Amino acid sequence: MTVSVRLSDEDTKLIKAYAHINGLSLSDLIRNAVIEKIEDEYDLECYKEALNEYEENPKTYTLEEAKKEIGL
Repeated sequence: MTVSVRLSDEDTKLIKAYAHINGLSLSDLIRNAVIEKIEDEYDLECYKEALNEYEENPKTYTLEEAKKEIGL
């Protein structure tokens, strides 16, 4: 799939310089940045769900208790 993005000359220079410094193609840089953004937002949603669950039931377990619970 091909995607076009409109950038200012200043943004283009910055992105190209960053890619060059890090030895990345523009495609790799942009793909990695988008995937990382998606993963960060997913992680944040998981955190929020876990926090809500903890606030509803603030029970915690030691590492030993957790191991015993799952049979390790």
